[in-house]
Amino acid sequence: MEIARDISEELKVSYLDYAMSVIVGRAIPDVRDGLKPVQRRILYAMYEMGLYSNRPYRKSARIVGDVLGKYHPHGDSAVYDALVRMAQDFNMRYPLIDGQGNFGSIDGDEPAAMRYTEARLTKLAEEMLADIDKETVDFIPNFDATLKEPVVLPARLPNLLINGSSGIAVGMATNMPPHNLREICDAIIAYIENEDITVEELMEYVKGPDFPTGGIIVGTGGIRDAYQTGKGKITVRGRAEIEDNSIVIREIPYQVNKANLVEKIAGLARDGKIEEIKTVRDESDREGIRIVVELKNGANAGVVLNRLYKYTQLQTTFGIINLALVDNQPRVMSLKELIAEFVRHRREVVRRRAEYELRKAEERLHIVEGLKIAIENIDEAIEIIKKSESTEVARRGLVERFELTEKQAEAILQMRLQRLTAMEIDSLLKEYRELKEKIEELKAILASRRKIDEIIIRETREIAEKYGDERRTRILADVGEITEADLIAEEENLLIVTKSGYAKRVDLKSFRAQGRGGVGVQGINLRNEDEIAFLGIVNSAHRLILFTNKGRAYWINAYEIPKLDRVARGTSLRNMVSMESDEHVVSALSAEEFKGEILLLTADGYIKTVKLSEFENAKRSGIIAVTGEPVAVKPARGKEVIITTRKGMLVRFDRSEVPTYGRTAKGVKAIRLKSGDEIAWMDCGSEKEILLLSENGYGKRVKTGEFRKISRGGQGVICFKATAKTGNVVFAEFVRGNGLFAFSRDGNVILVNMDEISVQGRNTTGVIVARNGVVKATQVVL
Repeated sequence: MEIARDISEELKVSYLDYAMSVIVGRAIPDVRDGLKPVQRRILYAMYEMGLYSNRPYRKSARIVGDVLGKYHPHGDSAVYDALVRMAQDFNMRYPLIDGQGNFGSIDGDEPAAMRYTEARLTKLAEEMLADIDKETVDFIPNFDATLKEPVVLPARLPNLLINGSSGIAVGMATNMPPHNLREICDAIIAYIENEDITVEELMEYVKGPDFPTGGIIVGTGGIRDAYQTGKGKITVRGRAEIEDNSIVIREIPYQVNKANLVEKIAGLARDGKIEEIKTVRDESDREGIRIVVELKNGANAGVVLNRLYKYTQLQTTFGIINLALVDNQPRVMSLKELIAEFVRHRREVVRRRAEYELRKAEERLHIVEGLKIAIENIDEAIEIIKKSESTEVARRGLVERFELTEKQAEAILQMRLQRLTAMEIDSLLKEYRELKEKIEELKAILASRRKIDEIIIRETREIAEKYGDERRTRILADVGEITEADLIAEEENLLIVTKSGYAKRVDLKSFRAQGRGGVGVQGINLRNEDEIAFLGIVNSAHRLILFTNKGRAYWINAYEIPKLDRVARGTSLRNMVSMESDEHVVSALSAEEFKGEILLLTADGYIKTVKLSEFENAKRSGIIAVTGEPVAVKPARGKEVIITTRKGMLVRFDRSEVPTYGRTAKGVKAIRLKSGDEIAWMDCGSEKEILLLSENGYGKRVKTGEFRKISRGGQGVICFKATAKTGNVVFAEFVRGNGLFAFSRDGNVILVNMDEISVQGRNTTGVIVARNGVVKATQVVL
């Protein structure tokens, strides 16, 4: 029989049928239990097979066979792939299947064939199936109508939110990230207690996705979009640390193939796109991921790391689409809607469970009441049974005499004689009372939605306490928070800058304290009459503001200056900032951010306070810092300022006397220099002692009170008895540390404990601190 029909209409109808079949029956999870049909059938088949978490494993091939034969008449590879994924802890935040054998790896290795692997349910999967035997969910016939399968699982835990889901259907796709169980449970409880709660308020509980592989989510904008509208895009970075001259990657973004990532990094090094990479090693083991990217000497690890983010999957984007089936219809949902649908499902499950238990309790109470009547009239009941010709006659006799039902009479006839003991009678009466109480309790639950909600809250708390764990994925508030500095191993280093413009950072541990009067150890390799221009302590994660003899300021990230060993020369600052050929660094300042103020002193004795924010735009091209040649720059701290001259004079005045000016201003007179004298050092603070050091290595500590406080602009008082033996003064600071670094002209450095330097009067020469070389730079360290 032929049916004439327009082909375009047939295609429309048939394609729509096909599309809905894929959407409902294959690719999109149900919002209630977060499972696709194949996943649900696998879990239910394993439940029927008795593969609980405390039972032995069973061959995967056996499980796949049961699923295919009973519920899922499709290819075996599709079933096995779904089973494997539910067992992979790098794909599932909370695995539902406990696998034994090779179930694949984060390197993309294929799992072993199903005949080799074994599996069983996890405890969490058992929670998904809890109460399924209490008529809590609907069952439908399987594909050949020989068995029944559940439409949805009772799901005590919010599987869709904690494990996420991904799938491509026809004309639509879902891509939901996993979350932290504790956070989601807290949000569920908050929603139940206040259904008018906003998404913003829910985000106080749910910080964002929590991936099984950890990593860092950059920015919260995409998270907020996804939670409010159901769609958003987030940036995920691997977690890396800089250790010595290597980048160590300890976590990678979700669903990134580790082996491919390592190969990509090696390829970038091989092709010369990242020349600073020396080797790449995958040192991962059972303890976790460890990819070591070893760099060449002098390489800037921060810059290399940023390039890895740019050119490899060490940084990826995750497009969130919260699409799930609600009443068999696909729908994109906000975080609140997802939680609301789960709560609606749990209310239905708890209600149906209570109805089931109430029916069973009432049925049992009916029987117990019959047994109770029989026991109360035991002699007469036995007499009726003895005189009856058959069981049917006895049943009828009991029904007529005691007004029992058929079920009650049958229970009396089947009662064993041992139930007539006093203990058994007491037990029966106890059961009777307990059933009455239980029935009242169940009726109260069914009569009150609040009681149902209290049960859901209690069970949700139990799930969180039993299976909850700490968040693995770190979330940074916005993109601006994650810079190269955030990924640098934060530490304090000794910064050394030479007059010719070479600089390096050195680990403080490279130097050990020596006795006073030593010659020290080599601290830098100086060439061609070069000398130390500046010595200071810098934080590797801070900005480094450089001040030059031309009165200009530049800033770079401190970590851009390579961290090298003691004997290395360093790297040229001229490759980092635009200094002129006759320009060199005279001072530097380490600052976490451009806040606060600094004191800036020029060679002709003028001083001013400047806001650090004035230098934020300096960067590599530089800006004017002061009119004149700066000789000292210090953070504005403490209440007093001290300025020392090379001939041994010191002026001490209140910091409040130094007004705040703009960058281009000259400032106010700080000290009046005698003819032939020069400024040696400047510091500000409030400490009780001042440390002084001369160029030939003589040093002493002097009580701050020995220097009378005067107004700025004076000549000051003598602070050091400078002679041909001691040399001129090169350093004077408030004592706020435990050690003293002193660098000589030839690059040697000595570290002396502060308590070895004696306290003396103003007009003394001090004690020998360092020998064999003119001291060119000094720094007090904590």
